[in-house]
Amino acid sequence: MSKNIIITGTSRGIGFEMVKLFSGQGHNVLALSRNSETVSRLNLKGVTAFSFDLSNNSDYKKVSDFIESEWQSVHVLINNAGLLLNKSFLETTIADFEMVYKTNVFGVSEMIRTVLPFMQNSSHVVTISSMGGIQGSMKFPGLAAYSSSKGAVITLTELLAEEYKDSGISFNALALGAVQTEMLEEAFPGYQAPTTANEMATYICQFALSGQKYYNGKTLQVSNTTP
Repeated sequence: MSKNIIITGTSRGIGFEMVKLFSGQGHNVLALSRNSETVSRLNLKGVTAFSFDLSNNSDYKKVSDFIESEWQSVHVLINNAGLLLNKSFLETTIADFEMVYKTNVFGVSEMIRTVLPFMQNSSHVVTISSMGGIQGSMKFPGLAAYSSSKGAVITLTELLAEEYKDSGISFNALALGAVQTEMLEEAFPGYQAPTTANEMATYICQFALSGQKYYNGKTLQVSNTTP
């Protein structure tokens, strides 16, 4: 059965690959990113793409209007969009932290708030976090804003799973290790990650469609490196 799936951060990297994978499997996809052209140009069956900014409050109504008019219900929401800032802590400002948190935390919570009324029993909210947000994991200088924001959405996932446990809607987070994406290259030029965007997208797609049967309120560490 085809599912109605919303993905944020689809202009490149993992999000872009997920749109292609879900479309190929016959699902309906709403692809959201500030630059919608990359997905629109693909002309994929069942895929709708429009420009969307997680930090722009008025954009969320576009999402609810679309669901009401086209779908009525949502089976999967993947909060994939993220902002990565690599900057030493003393050089960061309140504005830097606000910018990162606006996308990585406030944007995630507002997207969930927007989509939740259209979800039902067995719907699944998957939030993409990072190994940097896991307590006790290896930490990297320069990622104070980014990694702390990724820790915040892990806790948010646990809280929402508890609050909505009687609804049949599941909330899970995936803490990703390094993946070879444009975002990683921009923040860490020359670094070679062990996992490609397509490989990670394939895993996330599978988890988004079936993980709610086995997990709720959980964070899975998706990393092939130690610690």
